Amino acid sequence: MKKLLAVVAAVAAFSAQAAETLTVAATAVPHAEILEFVKPSLAKEGVDLKVKVFTDYIQPNVQVAEKRLDANFFQHQPYLDEFNKGKGTNLVSVAGVHLEPLGAYSSKYKKLDEIPSGANVVIPNDATNGGRALLLLEKAGLIKLKDAKNILSTPKDIAENPKGLKIRELEAATLPRVLTQVDLALINTNYALEAKLDPAKDALIIEGSDSPYVNILVARPDNKDSDAMKKLVGALHTPEVKQFILEKYKGAVVPAF
Repeated sequence: MKKLLAVVAAVAAFSAQAAETLTVAATAVPHAEILEFVKPSLAKEGVDLKVKVFTDYIQPNVQVAEKRLDANFFQHQPYLDEFNKGKGTNLVSVAGVHLEPLGAYSSKYKKLDEIPSGANVVIPNDATNGGRALLLLEKAGLIKLKDAKNILSTPKDIAENPKGLKIRELEAATLPRVLTQVDLALINTNYALEAKLDPAKDALIIEGSDSPYVNILVARPDNKDSDAMKKLVGALHTPEVKQFILEKYKGAVVPAF
């Protein structure tokens, strides 16, 4: 009996040592919620996932770069590129997970081809979301940009505007409030939801998984290919996670895998 207990204890000790801890920074919604969802499956694979919630966009990258954390999950590639450029870091994307899409909404028209010549269109006035809005308008065929790959395009970068759309830039949070006063408004999903809009049903066009604004899991070059990181990516890219995102966020968050 003593020998049996000793064997059991040894196996338990080995299992405890074998479990690898992976600490990931995330913003609360939806990132931390998605990570918490995959915790049980990772535990079965020997990975102890610890989720550390942040409310800012700076420290998660700083702490990963300084090796105080293993990875983070809160940003998209354009933001990461700007951060690396500005801070001199070399953080890398490990995997795309989801998109929090921007959509085009109208209280007057049901289809994009109904948008008239000279229509009043409003877009966010910040560089990142303004560029997103213009890219979406180009995807819809309403305008053509000088450089379709420039995610920081502004109205000055419009090369063709066949319908003569009158495009104005406004504070992103105010866009839902002026929806009834314009022909088309490009609105971020969080503000659309606050205005009781359903992105999946009400948007005339909405970003897809090909958007450069896919939220990504980020790590360092030295640990991006670790076994634990690969297991985390595998856990995030399952049909169960896709279903979780679709059911919980109902179009506000779109799986990108």
